[in-house]
Amino acid sequence: MLPEKITSLQNPRVKQLVKLRERRDRDEAGLFLVEGYREIRRALEKGVRPKELYFSPEWFLGENEPALIEQAKQAGAQLFELSKDAFAKVAYRERPDGLLAVAPQWKHTLADLNVAGVADPGALPSGPGSATPATKLPFLLIVESIEKPGNLGTILRSADAAGCDAVIVCDAVTDIFNPNVVRASTGVLFSVPIVVAESTAVHAWLKEKGIRTAATTPHTTNIYTSTDLRGPLAIVMGSEQYGLSDFWLKESNLLVRIPMAGQADSLNVAMATIITLFEAVRQRS
Repeated sequence: MLPEKITSLQNPRVKQLVKLRERRDRDEAGLFLVEGYREIRRALEKGVRPKELYFSPEWFLGENEPALIEQAKQAGAQLFELSKDAFAKVAYRERPDGLLAVAPQWKHTLADLNVAGVADPGALPSGPGSATPATKLPFLLIVESIEKPGNLGTILRSADAAGCDAVIVCDAVTDIFNPNVVRASTGVLFSVPIVVAESTAVHAWLKEKGIRTAATTPHTTNIYTSTDLRGPLAIVMGSEQYGLSDFWLKESNLLVRIPMAGQADSLNVAMATIITLFEAVRQRS
């Protein structure tokens, strides 16, 4: 059976796709948009089962799209072909590649995270190679009140590259299913466990698991490269405008800063996250 072809910009399905750009409509439907070949491929690889897949051959950039469409169909997606104009209306990229999926939202909790932790972080040997090869010490990233979807998506991509076990979004301002988060993460949204929770609950959970917190702030003398970032660890990053709240600055085990040699007193939060994560990776390896 051939997919239904949609050409009208007033088609109810086209209108519904446009609505899913808004958080309220996404949450009411329990769905979100995944646009792009790479993003949809990564979603399918991680077992995401799209409800629908919309495609427009006039926008295709390569030769692999038909195979991906078939893969989405096998995963249970209902297929729809859109005219070039109809796809341009529903796409949120400046240069679409003719593929747009509608996928179900999910929700992870702190209890879902497979993190061992230790009862007493201070009891761990601190020398190089003190953890046995079979031991995977928890390495988490916590972000508080990130406002810009592009920053959150880039942060997720960085956490994946650094090998973080999970990203915990505290006191969320930006919806993790925002189309620009999906796009900026290049589909990593599907491979890194993400939990949205309140700061107080996260802090209590970390304490229970014996995971130290390293909070980033310009208001400390501790340089991040001179601070021990090994062992069970959660790096904590604050919002673009205000940085970290007093709660995290007070309750964290460590305060660290990135030295700034110029007039600027801080970096973009996504860039600061990358720098701090990979210093931890360097120390931990």
